This record gives sequence, C-alpha cells and structure tokens, in this order.
Amino acid sequence: MGATNEGKLWGGRFSQGPSPELEALSRSTHFDWRLTPYDLAGSRAHAHALHRAGLLTDADLAELERGLDVLGERYAAGDLHPDPSDEDVHGALERLLLEEVGPEVGGRLRAGRSRNDQIATLLKVYLRDHARVIARQALDLVDALSSQARDHLDVIMPGRTHLQHAQPVLLAHHLLAHAWPLVRDVDRLRDWDDRVAADSPYGSGALAGQSLGLDPLGVAAELGFTGSSANSIDGTAARDFVAEFAFVTAQIGVDVSRLAEEVILWSTREFAFVTLHDSWSTGSSIMPQKKNPDIAELARGKAGRLIGNLSGLMATLKALPLAYNRDLQEDKEPVFDSVDTLEVLLPAFTGMVATLAFDGARLAQLAPQGLSLATDVAEWLVRENVPFRTAHEIAGACVRRCEELGIELHELDDAELAGISPALTPAVRSVLTAEGSVASRQDRGGTAPDRVRDQLTELSGVVTAHREWLDGS
Repeated sequence: MGATNEGKLWGGRFSQGPSPELEALSRSTHFDWRLTPYDLAGSRAHAHALHRAGLLTDADLAELERGLDVLGERYAAGDLHPDPSDEDVHGALERLLLEEVGPEVGGRLRAGRSRNDQIATLLKVYLRDHARVIARQALDLVDALSSQARDHLDVIMPGRTHLQHAQPVLLAHHLLAHAWPLVRDVDRLRDWDDRVAADSPYGSGALAGQSLGLDPLGVAAELGFTGSSANSIDGTAARDFVAEFAFVTAQIGVDVSRLAEEVILWSTREFAFVTLHDSWSTGSSIMPQKKNPDIAELARGKAGRLIGNLSGLMATLKALPLAYNRDLQEDKEPVFDSVDTLEVLLPAFTGMVATLAFDGARLAQLAPQGLSLATDVAEWLVRENVPFRTAHEIAGACVRRCEELGIELHELDDAELAGISPALTPAVRSVLTAEGSVASRQDRGGTAPDRVRDQLTELSGVVTAHREWLDGS
C-alpha cells in the first residue's frame, strides 16, 4: 500500500499530498523550531510511559533514547535543521528520529499521543522556562533601582501629580515606586507558574484521552509538572495560559515604559535631573551634540508591541469552539516575540538605570518650588487643632499671596504669615523646608528617610524570596 503523504504525521486517508500553497500556509518550522529541546524531552518522557505500559521493550526504549540524545546533541551543536518539506517541529523531529533509529522502532513512539496534547504541553514547559528568565531579569532591574535608591537616600526631588509640582519626596522613594510594580510582575509570573505546573495536557490525545494505559501523571512529573489535566478537551484546547503569560509580559513592558518616559524627560536640558552614561545612550548622525535616550525610547515603543501581541492573541482565541482548531497555530508567534522582546530589552534597560547620574543639587533646588509645601502648611495647622477645611483655606490663601508677590511659600515673612491667619505662628517654618516636609511623612509608605530605609529592607526581603524560588530553594 503506497504512502500518499510521505513524511507527514497524517495522510493515510488522502489520495494526494497537499498542494504547495497549503504546505506554505501550514508550515511553522520557521518559528516553532525553538521548541526542539522541549519536543525531545516530551518524546523521552512519552517513551518512558510507553515502556511502563509494556508497549516498548527494553531494547526499543534504549534505542529511542539513543536516537533522541543524538538529535539533542546535534541541535545543541547547531547541526540539526528542519527540511523545507517539514510541516512543523513535531513532524520534522519524527522524520529525523526515523532516519536515526529506523521506522520499526521510531514508528512506535507516536502511539498514544497527538500533536494537540503534545504542543499544549511543550508550550507550557517552554513558557515556564522563559518566565524564570524574565523574572530574573526583572529582579535585576529592581536591584538596579534599589542600588540607586541606597546611593541617594539624602536627595530630595520635586514629587509630581498631573506632571505638576505637588510635594517634595526623596529620590529614593520615587525610584522604589518603580521597583514595586516589577516585584508584583514577578508575583504574577509565580502565580501563573503554579497554575500551569498543575495542569500538564500530556495524555489528552487529540481531545478524548488515550486508551493505551499510559501514565499522564508520570509524564507530567518527568517534565516538571505537579499534576495533569482533569479534562482532555480542556487540556488540548485551552490557551488561557498563553494569554495570561502575554498579559504579564505586556504589563512588564508597561511598567518599564513609565520609568522610561521619566528618564526621557529627566535627561532633557529643561529638566536636567539626570545624565545618561555614554555607553547606554546614542548620538545623532547629523547633530554632534546629541545624547539620545534610545534605550528608554525603545522601551517605550516595545511596550506597544507587547500590548499588541496580547491583543492579537486574544482576538485569535475569541469564540473558538472546542476542542483544538488550527487557529491555535497562531498562539506561538506573539508570545515568542514577547519573550524575545523582554529578554533583550530588560538587560539593556537595567544597564541604563544602573549608570544614571543624578544631579542632586538641582533636584534639591527644585524640590520646594512650585508652592509644593502648601499641603505641609495645611497639615501643620491640623496638628495645631485647626479643622482641615479651615486649614486648607488658610494654606490656599498663602499660595495666593505668594503668587501675588512672585515668591515661594518659605519666602513669606512672619508678618505676611500672621496677616493671613493668626494661626500661622513662626513655628510653621518647621515644615516650610523640603527637608522638614519629607521628614514629616513618617507613616508606613511615606517618604521620610527612616521609612524609605525600612522600605529598602522590605523590598530586599521580597527579592530574596523570589530569587530563592528561581534557584529552586
């Protein structure tokens, strides 16, 4: 009986092979070849399950393991490649394995599994590995922010809301405000990983499970999972784990982009808060004086790319009927791109942050400007037993008077203060400095130096716990 679709994982019922146009549309080796190590690991675990079920002899298993090892070594050496006729990574590796061990032994490996449960499982393993890479890189960025914070614990800067002067804060406090979202992103990756680890789809077959007495839990354990899918249809069709991973990567991109935007502003001549290191910035092809914040700008742009990957994936998944549909071939390229984007972006961004040179004197000079001590005046009055509504009006009157005189709040003399309200005694000057303002914010989460030191200690503990997870402790 002649083969009608030689080299494919399907085709026995077809009288003719696929058209060249269909082959071109179906081909995915140009992006899924990166799954080769994971496919080989899955095949090894599946061979062990077949052996335990009595469907492979000891000699068969040994020969399959040898063949899989050879393919793995060739891949690691860069000497293993798909053929243009290969439809996907799974078909390519089966073809190559058959060439290595022969069809009699190699042809036994496909029993009890489908590309449907195979790819769902291998994609989970791949993303779990790269979740750890991205988490480690995010923590490296947190460490760079923490290091800058420790080096600038005495530097006060203008805090802003609506991009307007609001209240003085410690530069360290502001930098750590960018660190905590990244820590939460690592929390999300860990939470995602726990869910994914408990749900290996191997053994689901095409959609209904398998009948060969294989061991889904044993295969799951060998591949690093803690459990297997309770429902074979869900196991093959679900891609919420891909969408959730794409969301976390997009959120990391958004969190990085917020700091990127500030670095871009801070490095302008108008702000002049920070100078970029020569090694972490670029110049202009026509303007010799330029030092451009390209890393920050690329981070800002790549956030849009990461969001686009998530949006496209969600649109692909919308309203797909159960179970597997070929649409799901489109699940991999967006998330592969998100992985590649972050894994090249985060190290560069971390290097830029670690080498930022802040102008502490300029930050301190600007910190009390813009009448940013008005809230401190109001809260000082509250501590003097003035109702806040009244205190707010008195502080507002101080602001109005300063605007009339073209001065800052701390430049009002005692007579001017008393003329606005008898409650404004000379003692109010204790909060009419940026140092006094910052020092008064003593509650948890505040910008007072002691609280920021506490915050650094707390952050260090959280980062240590995350790194222990990454190291398998």
